[in-house]
Amino acid sequence: MAIFTRKYQRKNYYVEQGLLSANGYAVYEYAIVLEPHADLAETIAAEKKYYATTYQCPEALHIKPRITLVRFKQHELMEVHIIRQLTNIATAVNTFKVELKNYGSYPSHTIFIQVVSKVEIMDIVKSLKASQKLMKFDDEHKPHFLTAPHISIAGKLLPWQYEKSWAEYQHKHFHGRFIAEHVLLLKRKENTKMWQPVNTFSFKNMHTQPVQAALFPSK
Repeated sequence: MAIFTRKYQRKNYYVEQGLLSANGYAVYEYAIVLEPHADLAETIAAEKKYYATTYQCPEALHIKPRITLVRFKQHELMEVHIIRQLTNIATAVNTFKVELKNYGSYPSHTIFIQVVSKVEIMDIVKSLKASQKLMKFDDEHKPHFLTAPHISIAGKLLPWQYEKSWAEYQHKHFHGRFIAEHVLLLKRKENTKMWQPVNTFSFKNMHTQPVQAALFPSK
């Protein structure tokens, strides 16, 4: 009885921490992203390092240079279905150029690099939305889709950090471009910072029959 009680308490702990669902399955936070090529990513990382040092914002170093298309919480057992659907979506996408120019902000909390070529990115987001049933954990945890493409420099800023840094960054210039050739699926345990790569999905410009969500387990 004592052994059973310890197992039950341990399971409840992992459920409360968001690592397991109530039925005992592993739960992760997922993200589908576009990443710039290595040289451009290094340039952006250097800018983020400058920001972290200048404005006392070490959190800026934890966000890699990426365009996040969607973030969601889901059972790990759904990965195989998500991977299958992402393969299907990516196969129909052609490679395209992503243009970055200067900086923007979400007042009071975020500084970012602006993405000025948006059409192709939002087309991918539209395709992902068509498969959002796969990404819905429950009614309280629905997927968060990109509404405006950007690459974050720093977020969750204190008022003084935002006001002081935006006074600099609204006049600062940046320009870069990269060819988007794939999307990347990432995952991490909730309440952790490190993302793990799950799979890369190359763009092939080969249109296929869409895989209907009805083929997958209902949520």
